Amino acid sequence: MMSWFIKKSAPIRRTNDKKVEIPKGLWEKCPACKEIIYRQELDRNDSVCPKCGYHFRISPAERFNRLFDDEKFQVLFNDVQPQDPLGFKAVKRYKDQLKSLEKRGFQEEAVWVARGHIGGIESVVGIMDFSFLGGSMGSVVGEKITRGIEAATEEGLPVIIFSCSGGARMMEGAISLMQMAKISSALAYLSKKRLPFISVLTDPTTGGVTASYAMLGDLNIAEPKALIGFAGPRVIQQTIKQELPPGFQRSEFLLEHGMLDAIVKRSELKEKITKYLRFFNFTYQD
Repeated sequence: MMSWFIKKSAPIRRTNDKKVEIPKGLWEKCPACKEIIYRQELDRNDSVCPKCGYHFRISPAERFNRLFDDEKFQVLFNDVQPQDPLGFKAVKRYKDQLKSLEKRGFQEEAVWVARGHIGGIESVVGIMDFSFLGGSMGSVVGEKITRGIEAATEEGLPVIIFSCSGGARMMEGAISLMQMAKISSALAYLSKKRLPFISVLTDPTTGGVTASYAMLGDLNIAEPKALIGFAGPRVIQQTIKQELPPGFQRSEFLLEHGMLDAIVKRSELKEKITKYLRFFNFTYQD
């Protein structure tokens, strides 16, 4: 019996066919609405999703450039470096994690502190970096922020801190928890000098950072839809065995319940902070 179909040769292939490769970093997926966004469009929009308004996390350097006049600022206290006081060891040794981060170019630990002019007003600004061990608050974070507050107190300057943190750094144990009181005490002296502290809460701000200086501002403002709380919503729900209300622990929920003074879009932050500083009777400085 003869077959009707006989395979005589391999499939014909065109020699000029080329595999199309999309360069890495050309597109970003929004974690909120799942839309695919062109990277350049995202950059033009201050790293905010043009579809749903989700605020992507950005580096301290990017925030400084957006905040300070003419993108000019002086980074302070970069000589303060982390140690391993407890010799902490889990899946990875703490010391090895620090060395790995240093090799990858992280020189400023989990917070950058700088001074410069915002709308002509000289200020001291601290910005937490979530990409360094989840922006966790260890001894270096506490020391650098405290030094920044003390310098501002001595020189009569306002303080602005952008929080973005998973909380206290467990690898430093009780030493990390001491930073809550240390920074809060420095802020108390700043307040006695009648100098303003503006706290800016970004996504996420949780744990010991929320339980201390992040909520101690003369003004507490936040970016839209930022997760803000002590424990995470999943932990709370499992503990109380109840459904949480919609939007629980997001900026909008906290504003509605009196925990925040304002929600400010990233594109308006510099303008609003300048306005707030002038409200506190700070004026343009040459």
